Amino acid sequence: MKKAITLLFLSTLAAPVLADECALVIEGNDAMQYNLKEMSVPATCKEVTVTLNHTGKLPVTAMGHNWVLASTADYQTVATAGMSAGAENGYLPKDDPRVLAHTKLIGGGESSSVTFKTDGLAGKDLTFFCSFPGHFAMMKGAFKVN
Repeated sequence: MKKAITLLFLSTLAAPVLADECALVIEGNDAMQYNLKEMSVPATCKEVTVTLNHTGKLPVTAMGHNWVLASTADYQTVATAGMSAGAENGYLPKDDPRVLAHTKLIGGGESSSVTFKTDGLAGKDLTFFCSFPGHFAMMKGAFKVN
């Protein structure tokens, strides 16, 4: 009986862990850095939620960050095109199909989340990055659905 109660208790602890595998958190700071260089989710996740927390203190106009997902082949051209799009568009080209997902541009102490479907992303070469001007060279990493 004691063993059954222990197993039941342990199974209730596993459920939140399984649910959280499709929700990721990443931080950006005032030193133009993400705290992660790679993010991954299992292919069983049909949707993923990414939350960006800006742990710095500087305002969005000085040190804004976002989280943008694109194919590795496209990310640099998307980031470059984003500079022309301007702050009012979050430094992202409007309605660009190369942008697979993105959070809004945020300043210090703020958070933003994006939820997106993973259909067709398994095994693809994907890069996440910040589109604020000058940030994408340092603030980037690999995103994997496997």
